[in-house]
Amino acid sequence: MKRLLGGILLAVAILIMVTSGLCSLSFIVIGLFSGNTVDALSMLLYALVIGGVPFVVGLGLFYLGRAVLRSARNDER
Repeated sequence: MKRLLGGILLAVAILIMVTSGLCSLSFIVIGLFSGNTVDALSMLLYALVIGGVPFVVGLGLFYLGRAVLRSARNDER
């Protein structure tokens, strides 16, 4: 059961991190091609604030899932 929970946590974490990373990347690309330096910097900050929070949550879930999987392996021994 721990292995299933760990796998689910890892899958959800990867999905969250990939989608927030792609969203942040799109904001950064839009900011770079806007032609205005102030817009580029503001879009970069916007991408870090909006996309950074879900990425950190996904990273936390990733480490939690990895810890659950490791404890399941130690329980089997």
